[in-house]
Amino acid sequence: MKNILIPIDFSENAWNAIQYALHFFGKSSCNFYLLHVNTSSKLVTQENHFSQNETPVSETLTKPAKKLLQETVKRIHDNFPKNQNHKFFTISDTNYIIDSIREQVVLNKINFIVMGTKGTSGLKKIAIGSNAGNVITKVKCATLVVPENAKYTEPKTIAFPTDFSIFYHPQTLQPILDILEVNKAAVNVLHVNKNGLELNEDQQRNKEYLTDYFTNYKHSFNFVVNKHIENAVQQFVDDKDIHLITMLAKNLNYFQRILFHPAVSEISYYKNVPFLVLH
Repeated sequence: MKNILIPIDFSENAWNAIQYALHFFGKSSCNFYLLHVNTSSKLVTQENHFSQNETPVSETLTKPAKKLLQETVKRIHDNFPKNQNHKFFTISDTNYIIDSIREQVVLNKINFIVMGTKGTSGLKKIAIGSNAGNVITKVKCATLVVPENAKYTEPKTIAFPTDFSIFYHPQTLQPILDILEVNKAAVNVLHVNKNGLELNEDQQRNKEYLTDYFTNYKHSFNFVVNKHIENAVQQFVDDKDIHLITMLAKNLNYFQRILFHPAVSEISYYKNVPFLVLH
């Protein structure tokens, strides 16, 4: 049983993330926790949508969020065939969003966080919005970031950008194997090198480990020379028809440049392709 946390603000962007999550985990038994954080209130309530008992505390403060959460669950039932393996829980909280998410990750033993994002506007454009950016950098939990334009496609081709600079623990990579197994997918390891240098001894050792790790699954290693990592990723996404990009948060060099690089017109993968960030 997987426990999935979906922070929502009742926007269409959040609804898009919900839709993606329901498809993405459609073949798995899951508890979905829909979390809305309202910092203007002082109360924290948690409710099981299928329970007949309501918490009789300060309805004036909690009713709007509770009602919207219930309407969201109804919208799910109205738009998706009933899945006996999916259960839904609604949570309204008044903490800071990062603290609230951290609390829920521990309390409900969350395996994945799913967040919608549409980036930011203004002079300092970044690839993903500040809330999603904070979650994937400050909360140690596998997080699926769903861009505003991403529509679910069964993830048959997965990109795994890496510089081979760190060792990958088996439990950290397990979500990738799960995706490969469920979707009969292929993982495409991507190494972008600025100067065309050969791998050093440590990098070669880590590459060989990945070769062994993915040996029973469709996989490939792709080496590209490009001074701009984000341009290389864009070209790779287009050429390979990538459905999902997965990265390790610890791999800061790639992580920062691919996810937080200033937005430029020719780079669009962060608007269209979901990211799975592993910790």
